[in-house]
Amino acid sequence: MTDADIDARVRASLEALGVPYEVMQIDPDFADTAQFCEKYGIPLANSANTIVVASKKEPKLYCACVVLATTRLDVNHTVRRLMGAARVSFATAEETQALTGMMIGGVTIFALPPDLPLYVDDRIMALPWLILGGGSRSTKIRISPEVFRRMPSTTVVAGLATEPDA
Repeated sequence: MTDADIDARVRASLEALGVPYEVMQIDPDFADTAQFCEKYGIPLANSANTIVVASKKEPKLYCACVVLATTRLDVNHTVRRLMGAARVSFATAEETQALTGMMIGGVTIFALPPDLPLYVDDRIMALPWLILGGGSRSTKIRISPEVFRRMPSTTVVAGLATEPDA
């Protein structure tokens, strides 16, 4: 799948959801969240990461999780319980790209496989707006968290993430 294919899927998904959004073209060298926020003056507290998680045992199970950049995904407890798997870990960059067609730093909720469960940390829902990956390392999307209420296979989860020092 090419970046153009993903971009077309992302834009079609965004249009179908009917939530106002802004696509930001960025320097791909600054796609990682902390560098992006610093370069473009975006508060880290309004940035979210989409993280793919995989079960350890075959057949592999996958899910995508969206958490604020200021928090850490609770992989070993909350995500493991949601997936019903004994052991889980972050999907490798290779697994993520094979599953989504996207590179780390550009993974977006708007072009994920339709049967992939999507879990969203409840803290995100309190924001007026947030920044998500845009499908490639050269785009980001500014959107309302309301979008998660309109997406199938999406569950808002309390405690999906923890504070970094917790």
